[in-house]
Amino acid sequence: MTTPVSGADAYAKLAELGLTLPSVVPPLASYVPAVQSGNHVFTSGQLPMVDGKLPQTGKVGAEVTPEEAVAAARQCALNALAAIDALVGLGRVTKIVKVTGFVASAPGFTGQPAVINGASQLFGDVFGEIGQHARSAVGVAELPLGAPVEVEVIAEIA
Repeated sequence: MTTPVSGADAYAKLAELGLTLPSVVPPLASYVPAVQSGNHVFTSGQLPMVDGKLPQTGKVGAEVTPEEAVAAARQCALNALAAIDALVGLGRVTKIVKVTGFVASAPGFTGQPAVINGASQLFGDVFGEIGQHARSAVGVAELPLGAPVEVEVIAEIA
């Protein structure tokens, strides 16, 4: 991984990767997509929404393959970046501090860490060294709207 000079390079890296930031996913209930507290931004849990819809629902290891779930986790991460950008701008990001991933898991599915690698890899691809983070990957029975994956992020900002 390369180290960007600043979080502002994230925009160029996204373009290089052929990615554009989506619109911020509107909240499904009484919360906001992201909040700033001091020099940190905390995102709400981001679902793998594309154009306002979940492209796939179900449990990983049953209706959703692990490979499809990795792609969903990557979309969650992209949605989290959109929430951060809308609040403070990606140029202010100095570190992705913590990623928490939730995987709606079929009984016996234990590949949650590999699924959440989809999000972790995106942060590394976009931010280089400052995208390396602490992480939790948790298997859960259900997620909102039947989503297979949900990701939340804590980012440090300047």
